[in-house]
Amino acid sequence: MNAEWLYHNSDDNSRRYVLGTVGSNTLICVGVNPSTAEPDHPDNTIRSVMRVAAENRYDSWIMVNLYPQRSADPDDLDDVCNEEFVSSNINHIEELLLEHQNSDIWAAWGTAIEKRAYLTDCLERMVAVSRINECRWFRFGDLSKKGHPHHPLYLKADSPKDPFDVVAYLDRRKRQNM
Repeated sequence: MNAEWLYHNSDDNSRRYVLGTVGSNTLICVGVNPSTAEPDHPDNTIRSVMRVAAENRYDSWIMVNLYPQRSADPDDLDDVCNEEFVSSNINHIEELLLEHQNSDIWAAWGTAIEKRAYLTDCLERMVAVSRINECRWFRFGDLSKKGHPHHPLYLKADSPKDPFDVVAYLDRRKRQNM
């Protein structure tokens, strides 16, 4: 790969905030939590993000997550939200979106958002930042049976890109969690 990489992580690499490539037409993908991927060493999720971005004529992609704690399994995420982690994550995302105003944001967290109640709050904070920067939210493929946008690993190769009303999605999530 000859891409120029973006990589923002914690000093001890236990948290990753941003992973992606530099370009002028960037797809920003939002997952739940980062796994093992690093520059020049994509995991299967990142390979799927790269494929979808290329198939949809983006020249670059950036992966961010609702919660920055690195874990190969979302079941291993903190039981209690670490506010310091979330604040740092939102700050990184805010800086990213300032550089990429009016970007396309791909909702791609799948059912993993149900793993921890605080993930919906993390999404709400991210949506607030994205709205300030006039970003557009999309999903690829149909929503899951539970109404979530699909994770990149579970997309069909020909999944269409459709607008995603993330505000209505958040409203449904909040009503379900009451």
